[in-house]
Amino acid sequence: MYSFSRCREPGCAHFAVSDIDNNGNLIESADFCYTHTADKDALQKKIYSYIETHDKIVGLNASGLTFANIDLTNKRFYGCDFSNCLFSGIKTSGLRVRLTNFSYSVFADCNFLKSNVLFSSYAGAKFSHVIFTGSDMVQNNFCGISSFQSSFDDSDLYSSYFINAKLIDTSFRNCNIKETVFYEITQQNVSFRQSNTNAAIFDKRGSALFTGLQELDVPQGVQKGPSL
Repeated sequence: MYSFSRCREPGCAHFAVSDIDNNGNLIESADFCYTHTADKDALQKKIYSYIETHDKIVGLNASGLTFANIDLTNKRFYGCDFSNCLFSGIKTSGLRVRLTNFSYSVFADCNFLKSNVLFSSYAGAKFSHVIFTGSDMVQNNFCGISSFQSSFDDSDLYSSYFINAKLIDTSFRNCNIKETVFYEITQQNVSFRQSNTNAAIFDKRGSALFTGLQELDVPQGVQKGPSL
């Protein structure tokens, strides 16, 4: 997992970002978060170089950085922190991710085709013109995301969570959404065509409400069971 060292700036509660030594290795005893790093450009160049020269990246903390127009094709990330980052113009395929944090990051004009992402968090992230077509996105946290003109088509989203997600012009066509939770989503022009919506969870009382079926009438004097 990424380093949990606190930033050394007095009063800062953020974790320190990773640094790279002269031999190109990650430094575990990093000092400052990105905001309080003195030479941000130098640090970003070192992290870019590290990602470019390594196919397998473990425990990288790059929280707060910007990643624009870089190639992540077939890269493998394990236990990394990319929270509060900006991803712009990423066009890649075959990305592999495990136990990695993308919470509150912004993704703009990105293609992550045929990605394989498990047990990771995108909570509170924003997606604009982002494509995950043909991906395995199993047991991930998408709670509170905002998605605009984006696509998860032909993907496996098994047992992922989209609670309180805002979905606009977003497509989930031909997806496996078995046990995927869509509680209290806001949706506009969203397509689940050819996806197994009967196996997903759209309401705490069951998927029937999503499909337009009415709740069964309860005879007068008989109480309904408690809501879950």
